[in-house]
Amino acid sequence: MLNAADDLLVERGFTGVTMEGIAARAGVAKQTIYRWWKSKVDILLDTLAADAGEALAWRPGTASSAEEELREQLGRVAAFFGEPAGQVLLALVGHAQLDPETAAKLRDGFLREQRERDLAGLGALLARHAGRPVDERLTAVLLDVALGPLYHQALVLGRPAGPGTSAAMARLVLAEATRS
Repeated sequence: MLNAADDLLVERGFTGVTMEGIAARAGVAKQTIYRWWKSKVDILLDTLAADAGEALAWRPGTASSAEEELREQLGRVAAFFGEPAGQVLLALVGHAQLDPETAAKLRDGFLREQRERDLAGLGALLARHAGRPVDERLTAVLLDVALGPLYHQALVLGRPAGPGTSAAMARLVLAEATRS
């Protein structure tokens, strides 16, 4: 059922996804879908949570330097927006601008949980790079600095950020963490 929702979103866009369409694509009765989810937003949030965990996971110690590790992480985030799960996130963010209930569900669920993972990942990377823990508030600001351009390019410009953006953000974030 989750794959059916993903597929429909990629093929038809957010407005083209219906509970009836998901049921038909999954080969189940509509009542089966409603037994587990109240709305298409709920099922799309579950598909996002299921698909994004591995794609957006931090991978410490896999690179030769902190800059390379951060650049690779930011590159994974940028690439994620082009994947079906990333398309789900972009669609939900767009819909959240018009629907306060979707906005609350997205912020209080997936986005909050992903931010916690991102703060932990960036905080650990910055501590290794600086040789000491970095203030949590500064880490939060630097996370916004690092991710903001990626979201901007995906949501506003409609294209994934290129490697140059990831490299520039990685250098900027690490330089600021070292200065502070």
